[in-house]
Amino acid sequence: MTILPPETHESDVCEPQGFARAPGNGRLVVSMANQAYLKVWTRDFSEATMIAEFARFLTTAPLSESHPAFESLTVQAVDSTEPPSAEWDLNGASAGPAQVAALAAQNLNADSAYIANAMWDLWSFDLDTLQWQRKAEPLILTCHGLQYEDGVAETAGHFNAELGFEHFFTGHGGILAPGAASNPFGGSEHPVEHTFRQWMSASGNAKEYHAKTKENIQQLMDWLDAVERALPVERSELWSEGEENFEARLDAILGQR
Repeated sequence: MTILPPETHESDVCEPQGFARAPGNGRLVVSMANQAYLKVWTRDFSEATMIAEFARFLTTAPLSESHPAFESLTVQAVDSTEPPSAEWDLNGASAGPAQVAALAAQNLNADSAYIANAMWDLWSFDLDTLQWQRKAEPLILTCHGLQYEDGVAETAGHFNAELGFEHFFTGHGGILAPGAASNPFGGSEHPVEHTFRQWMSASGNAKEYHAKTKENIQQLMDWLDAVERALPVERSELWSEGEENFEARLDAILGQR
């Protein structure tokens, strides 16, 4: 089964940017709405080349140390509203890029998308415990056939990676490089914002927060370099749902001392 992004729940009250109210218990948690993506277009992409290039794209993925193999593959024909034309549960199969590509090749069509699910390790900050943890997070890698979903590859990329939550790379609420943030914190004193700002003002916490976020960004940039070495990349784009210019924001955070 294709793994979809977590459902976004609307709040009945106005929450500070980067936070949302969990349904049912009123507790405030990190908003799970905004996702980040890597989009890649190659110069020679066609039905004849796409599976071989998909295999090379998968080879570059920095898979989790605890989950070093691909977990599933879905072949989606025509568009995302149609039932999958093929699915494989690869848990326990130690499936690598070659195995995933071989399965995908059994359903070679220009009107299909090939969706591989995996995990990669990222630093994550828990606002409840105010603790950092490096743990496995979902990573969804897709190859879009040129005729799939009315040519969505033109805008979504021949190859697309759903990287996970935007705040893994930008931090919460524009606290890092606020001058480059699309939605920095305002001047409100919401309890969650207030607690977070207090924690950030303590000695060493802001430095650690910046360092851990930079590690996530650097891992992403290293991966992009690997993709550009492995494929005939025509262009690539880092994009997120909450930032007007995601790449500029990442550059600002990397350049911040």
